[in-house]
Amino acid sequence: MIQPDHETVDIEALKNDAEFQDNVRLLEKEMHETGSIAKGYQLLDIKLAMQAGEDEINEIFTFIVNRAFDMLAEYLTEHKKFDLSDPEEYAAARAIYEHGIQRYSENDTKGAKEIFLVLYHQITEQEVKEAMMIHACAVMAGQSFETFIDDFADVTNLDPEDPKSVFITEFVQPNDMALAMWGNYVEQGKKELEVLEKK
Repeated sequence: MIQPDHETVDIEALKNDAEFQDNVRLLEKEMHETGSIAKGYQLLDIKLAMQAGEDEINEIFTFIVNRAFDMLAEYLTEHKKFDLSDPEEYAAARAIYEHGIQRYSENDTKGAKEIFLVLYHQITEQEVKEAMMIHACAVMAGQSFETFIDDFADVTNLDPEDPKSVFITEFVQPNDMALAMWGNYVEQGKKELEVLEKK
């Protein structure tokens, strides 16, 4: 896996390193041939580190998001859940979550709520699952994205080494208290998800 360490790698040297560039091209080819979201994220990290053009970055991100939603549709049909210990399923859940956060930040509350509820439905890992319901409740309660990030989410102890740190799972209130406080929204969210159980 080629993942340059931003602190120690000479980016300009890598841009002129034929072997490294060949490896990047190979990774891109593998990403498209296998439809791998995990490889998409590897490639995205490299391109961001190398300060690639906006079009190139957007193209990779579009591939990641499209593949993630394709996988989601397939899993919903098959009544399969995401296992975050599987690199590909984790990458899909990450992409969908990041898309939900983007929707939330752009005030698309309907889209954000639906994405967080679907992730609650799809993720088996209890801490992340609960956190997705809290996200959905915050949206339903009318919290702006800024309020959610600044006043409600606790992002002070994020561990960059922990892959699950891409998901906000800690809040200023304990999860059980937050869920109890928003009990009516939790019930509303679960009711909206019933349609997925019937498919």
